[in-house]
Amino acid sequence: MLVLCACGGGDGGLKKDETQGWSVEKLYAEARAEAAAGNYRRAISYYERLSSRYPYGRYAQQSQLDLAYAYFKDREPASAIATCDRFLKLYPNHPNADYAYFLKGLISFNEDLGIAAKVTDQDMTDRDPQAMRESFYALQELVTRYPESRYTPDALRRMQYLVNALASSEVKVADYYLRRKAYVAAVNRAQFAIDNYPQAPALERALQILAASYRAMGLTDLQKDAERMLDINFPKSRKLADAKPKPWWNPF
Repeated sequence: MLVLCACGGGDGGLKKDETQGWSVEKLYAEARAEAAAGNYRRAISYYERLSSRYPYGRYAQQSQLDLAYAYFKDREPASAIATCDRFLKLYPNHPNADYAYFLKGLISFNEDLGIAAKVTDQDMTDRDPQAMRESFYALQELVTRYPESRYTPDALRRMQYLVNALASSEVKVADYYLRRKAYVAAVNRAQFAIDNYPQAPALERALQILAASYRAMGLTDLQKDAERMLDINFPKSRKLADAKPKPWWNPF
């Protein structure tokens, strides 16, 4: 009896839903207003209610994109990307599908960039490259499908940055293996960077690591091939000397 009375009293122990009886127009307008004010958690609540109550129509479609952005701003990247994917699956030919691809790429591009990273000016190449790859693939979809989109120029700039960052990330790993005398591993990672990111600035260092690793393993022909590639592509390279045997009179 006590339990029943407690549950039956007042509002039944549940917080009253202020949005009860709201039209789809009002619910959408309130969600947008909360998002504009930076109250993303509250905006998310409104967008989610809109999606469940009014699953069809233009408000339902647009609210999915707005919801994804609100998740992104509220630092819920997994939910934001899942919402973008759901939108693209449900509405592949939507006029704003290009924005969904761009937003998906932007979310992965900024993943792991929290307050600490911004304060310390974290180098993107020091991060897990998986998020960078996912960002690149999403932006690539945008550029391929919608070359005339207003988001494409920005996407192209980010893709170039990502290519350079991914190449640098691979070369840093190769450098790590080289310094620990794991020469086969160093060769594999340096060669991967060369094959997949041939235009990246990190190519110079990758070739230097390749030559140094081959030299350490006594593979003279392969060492000379790598050094020849360095000469051709970077004739003024200051790192070229590091890839060649040190003269006996200069041990440093």
